[in-house]
Amino acid sequence: MGTFDVQGNQFVWNGQPIRIIAGAIHYYRVVPEYWRDRLLKLKECGFNTVETYVAWNMHEPREGEFCFEGLADIEQFIAIAAEVGLLVIVRPSPYICAEWEFGGLPAWLLADSDMRLRCFHQPFLDKVDRYYDELLPRLQPLLCTNGGPIIAVQIENEYGSYGNDKAYLNYLKTSLQSRGIDTLLFTSDGPEDSMLQGGMVEGVLETVNFGSRPVEAFAKLKEYQPDRPLMCMEFWNGWFDHWGEQHHTREAADVAQVLDEMLAAGGSVNFYMFHGGTNFGFYNGANNPPYAPTITSYDYDVLLSESGEPTAKYAAVREVIGRYVDLPPLELPAPIKKLAYGTLQMTAQADLFAQLDALGEPTRLAYPIAMEKLGQDYGFILYTTQVSGPRGRASLYLQEVRDRAIVYLDGRYLGVIERDRPELQSLEVEIPAGGATLSILVENMGRTNYGPYLRDPKGITEGVRLDNQFLFDWEIRPLPLADLTELTFQPLSEESPAEGQERAAQGDDSQHERSSRGAGSEQERLGRGVDGEQERPGQEVDGGQPRFYRGNLTIEEAADTFIDMSGWTKGVVYVNGFNLGRYWERGPQQTLYLPAPLLRVGDNEIVVFELHGKEQTSVAFTDRARLG
Repeated sequence: MGTFDVQGNQFVWNGQPIRIIAGAIHYYRVVPEYWRDRLLKLKECGFNTVETYVAWNMHEPREGEFCFEGLADIEQFIAIAAEVGLLVIVRPSPYICAEWEFGGLPAWLLADSDMRLRCFHQPFLDKVDRYYDELLPRLQPLLCTNGGPIIAVQIENEYGSYGNDKAYLNYLKTSLQSRGIDTLLFTSDGPEDSMLQGGMVEGVLETVNFGSRPVEAFAKLKEYQPDRPLMCMEFWNGWFDHWGEQHHTREAADVAQVLDEMLAAGGSVNFYMFHGGTNFGFYNGANNPPYAPTITSYDYDVLLSESGEPTAKYAAVREVIGRYVDLPPLELPAPIKKLAYGTLQMTAQADLFAQLDALGEPTRLAYPIAMEKLGQDYGFILYTTQVSGPRGRASLYLQEVRDRAIVYLDGRYLGVIERDRPELQSLEVEIPAGGATLSILVENMGRTNYGPYLRDPKGITEGVRLDNQFLFDWEIRPLPLADLTELTFQPLSEESPAEGQERAAQGDDSQHERSSRGAGSEQERLGRGVDGEQERPGQEVDGGQPRFYRGNLTIEEAADTFIDMSGWTKGVVYVNGFNLGRYWERGPQQTLYLPAPLLRVGDNEIVVFELHGKEQTSVAFTDRARLG
C-alpha cells in the first residue's frame, strides 16, 4: 500500500516530501507496442510520474458498448508505467480537451438535441455514471492506496474556462469517491480569476496550466490557495498545428528557462506534452470559431518527437532537472529503426459512387439531418436529391455545413463549400431542362474540442437552398469508412463504371470544357488554402471523382516509416485496414507517421481514399517526417 497526500505546501509520498516531475503521454496516441519505449525515455529524462487523459469516446465508442483493448488498454499502459518505476496521474473526467475529437466526449451524445454538456443535467450525468461504472473499477485496484501507481485523479478539466456549475463539479467528485477513488483529487485551470473561481471545488487541490511566466501564474494560484503545493498541471512546452497554419516550434532554451523558474519557486510540474504521438483515424479535434481542425500529427514539438526520438528539449530539460535531482547516467532504449521503402505505385482503384452499397445503407428523409441523428460518429455522409429544371443561374447554400462539402451535379464536380472560409460559402448552379441530380459529400473534419461552441454536430445541420428556396426530399447515406473490406477494386488501367458514366454525360467535348475552366475561380481550384495556387500538372481541373486507390507494399523487415503524400490533394490513408489518419495538401504536415507494429513482413495493403481522385499515382515511403 502507498499514500499520496498534501501536507501544507508539500506533496507527501509514503510520508516523505516529494516534488512531482511529470510528463504527459496519451496511451491512445501511441501504438501499445511502443508504450514501454516512451515510458522508459520519460523515466530516463529524470521524471518520476507519467500523466494521461482518459478519452471517453475511445472507451465507449457506441452507447453502452465498451472497449478496453488495443489503443484503449489503459490498464496495461498503467501497469507498464509501474514496471518502469513511474507514478501515474490519471485525468478521467468526461471532458478532456486535448485537441482530441469532441474533447473526448462520445459523439453519440449529440443524437439527443436536448442534451446539455458539462453541467448538472441529469441525462448527461446518467451517461457519465454508466461510463464510470465501467471505467473506475478498472482504475481502483491501480490506486496507490491499493498498492498501484496512481497517485492523483482529476475531477474535471479546465472547467473554469467553460462554466461555473459547482453542483456539477461536486457531483463528479462524489461519483469518483463513491466508486472507491480514495487518492488525491484535483482540478486544473488557467491562472486567471474567472477560471479559478469557476473551476475550483471545495476541499479539492487546484492546479494551474500555463506555458510561460510561472512566477506570475503561481502568485495567482496562491491568492486562491495560499497554503497548498504549487503545481503546473500543464506546462505547454510546445504547441499543436491546424491545417493551413505554419508548424509551431519553440526553442529548447526558452523551455528550459521557464522550467528552471518553476522549480526554483518550489513548484511541481507536468509537461504537456512529453510525447505527443498521433491523432490516428478520425480522432483529431478542432478549435472554433473560426473552425480550424487539428492535423493528424500530434508531434507538439516537445521532448520526444511523434516517432519517439529525443529532441533538443529532452537534453535541455534533463540538464535543468539535474540541478534539483541527482540523476544517474542516461541509458536510453535502443533506437527504433526507420526505413525508407521507396515509391509504391497504386495498382487498383474503386470509385466511391460505384461502391456506395458496400459502404452504407441509405435513408430517405424530407430534409438533411446531422450524421449523429443516423447513428454515425465519424467519416463522411452523402446527401442526394433531384432538382427540377430548367433553372437559370442560382446560388447554392448549405446552411451550417459541418465541415467540408464537395458538390456534384449529375456526377460532375461543381466545387467545394467549406465551413468558416468566406471565399467558399456558396456555388453558382444552373439546372438543365428535365432537372438534375444534386449530390453533396460532406466530411466530418473533427469536432470542436474547446470553448463555448463544444456542441458540434456534423453533416448538413440546417438545410440546402438554391437562392432562398429550400430543397426537400433527400437520400442520405452515412459513410463512416470504418470497414473497407467490401470494396470491389479493379486495375487502374480499366475505366471505372462511374468514369464511363461521367464521360458519357460530358460528351466528346469534355476535355475542351475542362481546359476552358482551368483559369477559373478559387472554387475551380478545389478550394485550396493558398489564394491563386495553380493546378498541379496532370490534376483534373474539375476536381476529380472521390476514389479509393490500393497498392501492395512488400517488405522484408518491418520498421517505422513515413508516408509522403506529396502530389495528392486530400483524403485518408489505411494500412492493413488501420486508419492512419488524414492528409491534406494545405499542410503544414506532408507525411503520415507509420509505426512498424502496423506493418508485417511480406505483403501490406495500402489504401488511399482521395477526395479529388487521380489515376496512376503513387506514394513514397521515407525515413523522416515532414511536418512543415
